[in-house]
Amino acid sequence: MAPDERSSLVHLRRGLVEFCVLALLRERERYAVELVEVLSRHDLIAGEGTIYPLLSRLRARGLVTSAWQESPSGPPRRYYGLSGDGAHALARFTSDWAALSRSVDEITHEEGGTA
Repeated sequence: MAPDERSSLVHLRRGLVEFCVLALLRERERYAVELVEVLSRHDLIAGEGTIYPLLSRLRARGLVTSAWQESPSGPPRRYYGLSGDGAHALARFTSDWAALSRSVDEITHEEGGTA
């Protein structure tokens, strides 16, 4: 893959990771390392370095909540949950994503991807 193609993919992933985090938090509260494990498994992030700034931004925007909880195997962990505003943002994104992905699929598959 050419460097500029890779850069486009990185930007696309970066924009989607935020909503993937919200979707993971819809299921249950999680701590950052859990989020990293899931997102890494799906090749959405490379490591822990990107999750903490993202969670801070989401918290500052009121989309996630956080609370410290005791851990059975070490120091306390900060768990993140989906706030009401986060649930609304995720619902809007899910609807927008469905429409966008349908449009892209139509152009790239049904019409042969030719302009």
